[in-house]
Amino acid sequence: MTSSLSARHVRLAYDDRVVVDDLSFDVPDGELTVIVGPNACGKSTLLKALARTLKTAAGQVELDGRPIGSYRSKDVAKRLGMLPQSPIAPEGITVRDLVGRGRFPHQGVFRQWSAADEDAVNRALEATAVEALADRPVAELSGGQRQRAWIALALAQETPLLLLDEPTTFLDIAHQYEVLELCARLHREGRTLVAVLHDLNQAARYATHLVVMKAGAIVAAGSPAQVLTASLVEDVFGLPCEIIDDPQSHTPMVVPLASLAR
Repeated sequence: MTSSLSARHVRLAYDDRVVVDDLSFDVPDGELTVIVGPNACGKSTLLKALARTLKTAAGQVELDGRPIGSYRSKDVAKRLGMLPQSPIAPEGITVRDLVGRGRFPHQGVFRQWSAADEDAVNRALEATAVEALADRPVAELSGGQRQRAWIALALAQETPLLLLDEPTTFLDIAHQYEVLELCARLHREGRTLVAVLHDLNQAARYATHLVVMKAGAIVAAGSPAQVLTASLVEDVFGLPCEIIDDPQSHTPMVVPLASLAR
């Protein structure tokens, strides 16, 4: 199953403060899309609207050609998974029980826990390399382990679309790359992913499709090699830089001009 997700002329606001206005965006199927931009430009706000956790003030988000608001919550959860910023686990819950919550959209009055659910949870634990931690309380895990457990919950939903809001926030550098490598593997296995990231070099290395936002608008989109230029980085982020070839991944690498480091 594949799911197509798009925003059509959306306005997004918190009370009277408009963050995004008249924005249209199609999530490319089969890509690992990364959204970047300066703080408060609307990246996470857009992701929340795509996940139906924030209602549009105007325009609409469409899922498989229908307004996302026309679906039951369970039907949305069968099509897309969302990892929010800094999720909080219920007190005392184990990793296996947390991941098992990803099967709730598949439950119903006449459809209770089954062998298929158990298999889905086990596959999610294995895919995120947390099966050895399954019986440990989530609160006892390191930051990287905890983030992998949350991703396992989203995987257990068995959705073709996965949205991740700043999945590397608060992680040390090794765990950041651990999570990004996992995202890359999930993409290679056939999932469509959309992630919000802050680090431009991480975005350039892992994205197959890069979206750059500024002041609530999309100002560039395409492959990292097409999008990341020195003039764009200076215009959007206020950072004079040079773009060089990453010697490991051969993707664009942003190098701030030396005078800024003195």
